Amino acid sequence: MVERKRLPRLPRTRVPGLKFMDILKRLFEEHFRLPVENVQPLQGELGGSGRKIVRLRSGGASAVGILYGVREENKAFLEFSRHFGRHGLPVPEIYAEDLGQGAYLEEDLGDATLFDFLSQSRVGESIPPDVVAAYCKTAAALPRFQVEAGRDLNYSFCYPRASFDRQSITWDLNYFKYYFLRLAAVPHNEQALEDDFTCLTDFLLQAPGDYFLYRDFQSRNVMLRNGEPFFVDYQGGRKGALQYDIASLLYDAKADLPPPLRQQLLDHYLDALGGYIALDRQAFMQHYYAFVYVRILQALGAYGFRGFYERKAHFLQSVPYALKNLRWLLHNVKLPVELPTLMDAFQSMLASEKLLNLASEAQNLVVRVFSFSFHREAPKDESGNGGGFIFDGRSLPNPGREERFKPLTGKDTPVIDYLNQQESVHQFLAGVFSLVEASVDNYQGRGFKNLMVSFGCTGGQHRSVFLAEQLAKRLRGKNGIEVVVRHLELEKMGK
Repeated sequence: MVERKRLPRLPRTRVPGLKFMDILKRLFEEHFRLPVENVQPLQGELGGSGRKIVRLRSGGASAVGILYGVREENKAFLEFSRHFGRHGLPVPEIYAEDLGQGAYLEEDLGDATLFDFLSQSRVGESIPPDVVAAYCKTAAALPRFQVEAGRDLNYSFCYPRASFDRQSITWDLNYFKYYFLRLAAVPHNEQALEDDFTCLTDFLLQAPGDYFLYRDFQSRNVMLRNGEPFFVDYQGGRKGALQYDIASLLYDAKADLPPPLRQQLLDHYLDALGGYIALDRQAFMQHYYAFVYVRILQALGAYGFRGFYERKAHFLQSVPYALKNLRWLLHNVKLPVELPTLMDAFQSMLASEKLLNLASEAQNLVVRVFSFSFHREAPKDESGNGGGFIFDGRSLPNPGREERFKPLTGKDTPVIDYLNQQESVHQFLAGVFSLVEASVDNYQGRGFKNLMVSFGCTGGQHRSVFLAEQLAKRLRGKNGIEVVVRHLELEKMGK
């Protein structure tokens, strides 16, 4: 996730005269010498970065286009990408750019992230060997960024800070305090907590910090192509300590890696790191868990800002996993510095009824049910899980052809009564219920958290809405399921 602080507002790139898609299409056509045939949005409201990201295609050519208004951050990503590419690191090639318009075009690495691979393959705590192998490759590649490519990197392009210094750490700790502790109503002594923050910061800054710190080295920022990891989202990188990035990977909240696997991967990383520097493992471990803590606090601040402050509830789904990591740390790790007020705050968080309710909700399988029109694109899965169902309701009798139903929707009683009188509708729904309920049972048994089901019809107003409502009604009586319904065409119509 991209660092978000309450900083003074910076001037943003303006895009005069040109529309977003026009800019990216121009870059694509100039690079590939082909007209754009297809554009697919890749990031929706679940993303926290504010970027507009699309895939552009023409024949066998494909690229990912980004539009973002913070020039400094764009510049950092482009410069880092080229630098890492010169070192032979697996990062996307930059095809074209127009920094004046806040746009650039990069290599299309596909859709499969390390997080997707883990989520779709695991069964509870059991992680298949091929997923472990992918994590091992990822951990082993990290020293190449930190040490090999970090030696001659131009850190003047870093944004917003050139190093993970006292100011950076203070931002992260205050992010946690103001957007998580306070908004979650966790009691704490303000001055005593600030004293602990100062103590923790002093300790963190004792670790050698002359390496490249990727900043957001986590499973959603690792793309898998033919089983090999490729890396993205390093635009927040800066100079810093080695411990931070491996802590980010291993304590990535929703990845929920079992402790024995975390230790295995840490050992694998340290073995790889030893090939680049003279490594003192005891000295590394002296500071390691303090960086684990500060990374978790930064993440909790982000969840609180997006979830409690901006009221984007899906960000709060990661909180229970972060609390699970804190609980393990409190029981298994003794820091070399005393942080009594911060540790008390952690204990209060673990006992908080408000946060415990989030934990209960996070155990549910979330079934997202959509209705849409086939005149538009089908809904995109933004949960990171992928898959699901798209059912085509156009074979069913269409109420929209009758004048009396035209102003109504699939939620209105006359339309519902009409469709309920059709035998073909009952047969259709019987098949839908059978398929979806089998997947629901399987997903719950395997610990999956998201399933998407979409119904399309011609206009997205009658049949698809009715079908979505019927499935939602059917599923809402089941234990351990949270049902979320959206009618995309009705939303556009204001109904």
